[in-house]
Amino acid sequence: MRHLNAKEGGILKTIHKVMPMNSLAGYIGRKTLDYIDHLFNLAAFAVKLAADSMPSAIKGLAVVRWGMVEQIYFTAIQALWLIIPISLLMGSMILLQFVKFSGQVDLGKLAIIIIIRELGPIITALLVILRSATAVTIEMGYMRVQNEIASLEMAGIDPLRLLAIPRFIGITAAIACLFVIFDFLAIFGGYLLVKITTSLPVDNYLTGIASAITVSDIAVGIIKAVCFGVVISITTLYHGFNSEKRITAIPRITSASAIECFFYCMIINIFVSVIFYF
Repeated sequence: MRHLNAKEGGILKTIHKVMPMNSLAGYIGRKTLDYIDHLFNLAAFAVKLAADSMPSAIKGLAVVRWGMVEQIYFTAIQALWLIIPISLLMGSMILLQFVKFSGQVDLGKLAIIIIIRELGPIITALLVILRSATAVTIEMGYMRVQNEIASLEMAGIDPLRLLAIPRFIGITAAIACLFVIFDFLAIFGGYLLVKITTSLPVDNYLTGIASAITVSDIAVGIIKAVCFGVVISITTLYHGFNSEKRITAIPRITSASAIECFFYCMIINIFVSVIFYF
């Protein structure tokens, strides 16, 4: 009997050791399946949004166009007070850091890699995520909580066409424009700041950029900016349109949407760089 009790005790200890592992594996499996389901839903939402964005499918084109103008104004024009000083600071800091190694490295090529290929798209996307994407998620979430989206549907108006398409096109276009502004100011504005405020030898900086830049460098930056705009707008709109009808859920979905946007942008950034340069 004593031998059986000891044996049973050993079996129970083994079960207790195995159960946490099984529960952990089950938790990971459930989270993985949930995330895959989330990606499929996000893709279906993107396809629906793309289909409704076709000019032939858009009804009330004047209203949609005006919504696009408002979104571009909010996302791009009103963000200039942020993008201008940040681009000037980044451009001048990069030049100040690397001008001392001008005899060892090609400053023009280095500026193209850091500013045009990498920092320009990423910083622009980050600013849009923090400023505009979160605002869109909150706006759509509140409209869903207050049953404004349901009211549009009951009135026979497609909320995707009235609310989502202007924000989708507006955010994408705004990021592409902000990327061009950031690169221009970071390169030329940073150069002028260093030239005016210091006595460092930067006379050959712009010449080096002009001789080193290629069409593929410009294409990579623009492609990244457009892809970031598409991903950010789709992700924020999806979270806003599918939020729970509770006011307390809005902060959570806003945070999740912002983190998800930045994660997707980093994945796209790596993917595009690998395609073009490896």
